[in-house]
Amino acid sequence: MNREVTLPLIVDDRGTLQVSAADVSKLLRTVGGRWLRLVETGQERLDEDTVAALTIELAKLADRIDVACIAHSSGAASG
Repeated sequence: MNREVTLPLIVDDRGTLQVSAADVSKLLRTVGGRWLRLVETGQERLDEDTVAALTIELAKLADRIDVACIAHSSGAASG
């Protein structure tokens, strides 16, 4: 199954991107890491398996963003 995710990014009225892809991927990884720490410390009543699955999916999404940016940069550099 191929699941595509489109992320609307924040641009100003001139079309200038206001949030970098690196910031988005870092945010996704940070959220997952914080969830894992909450489970490890037992501060929240969170299901460990669910948190692990969600954290993996966030990391996969962050990876896809990073790969797309690398591919875009590589294509722009060679063109």
